[in-house]
Amino acid sequence: MRTQLQRILLGLIISVLATGCGGGGGSGSDGNTAPAPAPTPAPAPVDPPSVAEAFSLSGTITASASQTADSDTNDPTQPAVSNDTPPNAQVIPNPITLGGYINLPGTGPAGRSQQSGDIDDYFQVDLLAGQRITMLVGDFDVADADLYLFDMRGNLVNFSVDTGEVETLRIAEDGTYLVNALAFAGATNYIIAIGSPSEPAQFQPQAHKIIPWQAVVAYRDDDPKARKADPSEYLSRTMGLQESAGGPGRARLMAMRPGQVDAQQRQQRLGSAADKLSAIRDPEIRARWETLMTIKSLRKDSRVLHADPNYEVTTQAAPNDTAYPLQWHYPLIGLPDAWETTTGDSSVVVAVIDTGILPNHPDLAGQLVGGYDFVRDPGNAGDGGGIDPDPREPAGSAGSVTQSFHGTHVSGTVAARGNNQLGVAGSAYRSRVMPLRALGTDGGGTSYDVDQAVRYAAGLPNDSGTVPQTRADIINLSLGGAPFSQTTQNLYNEVRSAGVMVVAAAGNEASASPGYPAAYDGVISVSAVDLQRRLTPYSNTGNRIDVAAPGGDNSVDLNGDGYPDGVLSTGGRVSGSAVNFVYSFLSGTSMASPHVAGVLALMKSVNPNLTPADIDAMLAAGLLSDDLGAPGRDNQFGHGIINAQRAVLAALEAIGNSPADNPRLTASVNSLNFGGSTTSLSVILRNGGKGELRLLSVSTSESWLQVSAANADADGLGEYEVSVDRSNLPPGIYAAEINAQSSVNNLVVQVLVSAGGVAAGADLGVIYILLYDPLLNETVAQRAAVSNGLGYPFQFIDVPAGEYEVLAGTDADNDLFICDAGEACGAWLTVDQPIRVTLNSDLVGLNFPVEYLVSLPNETDFASAAATELDKRRKTTVERPRGIINETQLNKAPRKRAEG
Repeated sequence: MRTQLQRILLGLIISVLATGCGGGGGSGSDGNTAPAPAPTPAPAPVDPPSVAEAFSLSGTITASASQTADSDTNDPTQPAVSNDTPPNAQVIPNPITLGGYINLPGTGPAGRSQQSGDIDDYFQVDLLAGQRITMLVGDFDVADADLYLFDMRGNLVNFSVDTGEVETLRIAEDGTYLVNALAFAGATNYIIAIGSPSEPAQFQPQAHKIIPWQAVVAYRDDDPKARKADPSEYLSRTMGLQESAGGPGRARLMAMRPGQVDAQQRQQRLGSAADKLSAIRDPEIRARWETLMTIKSLRKDSRVLHADPNYEVTTQAAPNDTAYPLQWHYPLIGLPDAWETTTGDSSVVVAVIDTGILPNHPDLAGQLVGGYDFVRDPGNAGDGGGIDPDPREPAGSAGSVTQSFHGTHVSGTVAARGNNQLGVAGSAYRSRVMPLRALGTDGGGTSYDVDQAVRYAAGLPNDSGTVPQTRADIINLSLGGAPFSQTTQNLYNEVRSAGVMVVAAAGNEASASPGYPAAYDGVISVSAVDLQRRLTPYSNTGNRIDVAAPGGDNSVDLNGDGYPDGVLSTGGRVSGSAVNFVYSFLSGTSMASPHVAGVLALMKSVNPNLTPADIDAMLAAGLLSDDLGAPGRDNQFGHGIINAQRAVLAALEAIGNSPADNPRLTASVNSLNFGGSTTSLSVILRNGGKGELRLLSVSTSESWLQVSAANADADGLGEYEVSVDRSNLPPGIYAAEINAQSSVNNLVVQVLVSAGGVAAGADLGVIYILLYDPLLNETVAQRAAVSNGLGYPFQFIDVPAGEYEVLAGTDADNDLFICDAGEACGAWLTVDQPIRVTLNSDLVGLNFPVEYLVSLPNETDFASAAATELDKRRKTTVERPRGIINETQLNKAPRKRAEG
């Protein structure tokens, strides 16, 4: 759907209309009494001036049950509870996504800690062996933050001190620990994610082995013919380093000589983290830490061009850096089972009509065919012109400092390159995407432009004056907003006659009214479900819904991987004038639709002769989905949730070609997270292949975990309810297993449960609610809300009649902009698609969530990120504009709040 929230302005403009006060009679300046003036005739009666109607609107903002906040951010409006030392560590639950802020003294925006600094944040948490802790550094290009782990005796047991966007470490054994975020340079927001040991986030850089007490250093000005002072002599004097190999004009191997440095040299090496040294008991940990910290300090020195560890190398290295384990939405619809038969075919093309594409994203390289830009209005195009053959989405246009790169996200769900040990996989990752741009820089476009893109995709005459060499097989429309048009309906009739299938997002208004283009005849309308196959709060419903697919819900973490349950796919982030390639978690029916388009691409890959009418018949017969809700077709899920494996088998059987039997037991999820309050979740056990399979038994590893059949067939396959009983569990974090045994194979589903202790989700600190008038293009009012334990109630009164959008978020760094990286963010009804509220009467019940919207960095940048970003910090003091962490754009809508 139309996803971009609205372009960020550089300031909050609030006009205040002052009224003058008239005075009555009184004493003159000379103290004399003036004679009373002669009476004047009463004026003729006139009609009173019209008074603009004014109304109120109110609601409650909820915080995610799987998220919490640092207790001492830079926002002075938020009462601070110090967590700066181990004795006053903030107790947090597990799993968790936490947003925070740290800074060195004198750095960052004005606020509570700007002068004094907030160098350390400590968090006490119960952890399990195998869990991973990840810190995403929000302002990594102007700051540097590190991650430390201490036991409860104060011993440092693990650390991550890279200089880029990600710090990560893994837990070796069960226990209670102190997690420490430290500001090494500058000021930054951050997010800490603690996830399930069963689904590690594998996008992090590998912890490569290094030779301790050595560094490979190249100097910026090191011409041996210049007869200048050798820069290595400076390092020997100030940091106690000694050159042991190499020489002028080339890289040198520098020895750190442990035990032979004085206190001043050690302080120069370790910087703001020097006090951590006394907590390290293990000599191997100390050697690795001091080595890496010294290299970080070297990289900050203007004399140093490059500084790296001396890595230990072996004869083979095959790191698995994929983020596929975080794509929970694929097992939910049986995609891994379908991939046993096909992963798509390069001859099958899906047209994505959207905001455009980032063609150089490494996970989309080689996945695209030629496209077109149909944004007619040059002002909205943002690329210097109107219709043109370049469908790329321009970055940073028209004052925008963040962008959603929505079309890139949708395209990645269809066909991001899979099985390449990089990032994510698309649902049909050997098929191709035709990127067609019809939505411009303001996040919107026109129905005419969309129709032209549809015509181009289908190989029909259009305003470009050309058609693609090969038309698309499938068209995906993750957009909406226009009413019914007979002209457009006729177009889709023509497109179907050309043999092209059309899939569209049902819409994010939580409405049962028809939304277009999804509601047109001949278009497959897709509603959205979450990880538990439940309808999402935002998804449209109604009698035009055909099928459901994963749309995600960023307000929960039901699998306990430490990240919101949004759909993970390719994306981008604007940093200055450049675009960084990332992987973003987004939620919406926009995310559900490309799952279905990808499944259709798999079907076309094994049966190229399938027609739109064939798909309609198979869908109506229940061959492409698993029934949800009321038996048969219903208004929430249509014919049920798409099942990729069943769909591919149906496509093969339509031509009398079925794969050999390969039955195997599979589960809809790999892990379940009950947190501290959830008592019941479900898991689907099914045959992931073809052939006979019977479920023999389902058991649990712990007595407090029960599993029972909720809707199973004669073979024991189907939905199982999983419940927990915490009544006899002492406070802590617990892991358990569901063991399922079949006639073919066995499987295990991991379970996480918290008992007692601290809860999350009720309080993310002060939340600022902004009321935005799209006609005036400004924020006209704001409220600061605090939690009442259940949510954040808010109310605006005396608001003139009109149309408004309601935005909300935290401001941890106090830069007067909400929704920065590491800050919570939300909008009525969703961040993906903010809905305009028509105010012509008092409105209540404008309830919506705020949550941390997370994006993961592109791991191909890790090798050079440290040197590049530190070089930026040496060369400039200008901070980059900050944006929403999942890059969903507040196009038009100012998100700057008033100070105080």
